[in-house]
Amino acid sequence: MRPPAGDGRPDWEEGAPERLYVVTAGRDRPSRRVPLDLVTLVVSRGAPEPGMNPEHLAILRMCAGPLSVAEISAYLSLPCSTVTVLVADLVDGGHVEVRAPVSATARPDVTLLEAVMDGLARI
Repeated sequence: MRPPAGDGRPDWEEGAPERLYVVTAGRDRPSRRVPLDLVTLVVSRGAPEPGMNPEHLAILRMCAGPLSVAEISAYLSLPCSTVTVLVADLVDGGHVEVRAPVSATARPDVTLLEAVMDGLARI
């Protein structure tokens, strides 16, 4: 934390540990086990409620389309661990939906798709 300002109070730094403690209500991990990592995609599914903290509101607004936890972290200038706690709160409240991105191994085989397209063209 920086030295006290002219009025004797310390300045509130954006990345200060005290701020992160307040944002997450003192938690360093989600209250329940939600499978989240840096590439987990987050999409808003609910409307903001009165009394939500500003960080939760910001996540809801920015996740109208899918965003990864890493992107949310960058946009909010918060550590990924803090964003993980906030996203887990929103999952618990039913405000957002999370899913892992589609992996390359889960994608359909290109040769199979080409064979299907050739077969349909012959009909």
